[in-house]
Parts: sequence; C-alpha cells; structure tokens
Amino acid sequence: MEPQTADTTKSPSPSPSLAAPAPGPLAAFVRFVVCGGGVGVLSSFAVPMVAMTMPWAVANAVITVVSTLLCTELHALFTFGTGRRAGLRGHLKSSGSAAAAYAMTSAAMFFLHTAQSTPTLLTEQTVYLTASALAGIGRFLVLRLYVFTTRRPHPEIRPTAVPRPPLSRVAVSTAC
Repeated sequence: MEPQTADTTKSPSPSPSLAAPAPGPLAAFVRFVVCGGGVGVLSSFAVPMVAMTMPWAVANAVITVVSTLLCTELHALFTFGTGRRAGLRGHLKSSGSAAAAYAMTSAAMFFLHTAQSTPTLLTEQTVYLTASALAGIGRFLVLRLYVFTTRRPHPEIRPTAVPRPPLSRVAVSTAC
C-alpha cells in the first residue's frame, strides 16, 4: 500500500468552529477607520504622482478604483474578520457602497456651491468632511450588515406534517 501524501494544491479552509470570532461593532468601526483612513491618506499622495503621467481626472479614477479594491480586501480580512478574501461578489457589493458614498459627497459639494457661489475654503472643507464622515458611517453599516455579514443564513425551513383532526360530515355540512 502506498503512503498517502497531503494535497497541497488546495488551501485548507478554516472550520467555522476554529475561525476567530468577528470583532464587535466598536472594534470593527475602529479598524474600518484605520484601514480606510490609511488607504485614503496613501491615495491622496498617489493621485498627484500618477497625475504626472496622465490627466488628473484619469489618475484620480485609477487610484480610486485601486484603493477601493485594496480597502475591500482589508475590510474582508481585517476589519470584519470574515477569515476569507472578498471575492467578486464582495467587490461588487462594496463598489456599490463606494459609489453611493462618492455620490453623497459630490451632492453635498454641489448643494454648497448652489447655496453659496463662493464659499470659503473652511466652509468647503467642513461640508466635504462632514459629508465624508456621514458617507463613511453609512458605508461601514452597509459593509458590516450586508456585504461582510458574519451571520450564517437560516437553515432551510422544512414544513412539518401536522395531523389534521378528522372532520365529521355533520361538522363540514354545518360549516358550509
């Protein structure tokens, strides 16, 4: 009989009972801020450097896509402690929340410039950072509750047969 060797082509998936528990809401939020903020700061330095080789709007779009992909992986593995990478579905769901956050901050700036034709830099920064903070809180909730939820789906509900009491002919004819 030949000795069996371990199959190294497949990575072992952690058993649900052996996986580390997901962090609580406060710990996850702190991780979210650290990961997202860290990548955001790095992105703010990367955009001007990439913009030296291409138009600024294109550089911003490229860095935004790359930073969103990176953040999604960090949130899956570290922030929400899922124990696995985000995968295509996670990236698609995350991109939806990132697009909504972008739309919210853009709308805030649009409404500011509609209300005041020449707002001060302090006013612009206050509105933008407030909208970013609110969008970030919303994005955190979407990612935690919908994208990287650690709750298991409910097991399939199977109907059980309940014995029906026999009805006499009199009871049926009286009811009708």
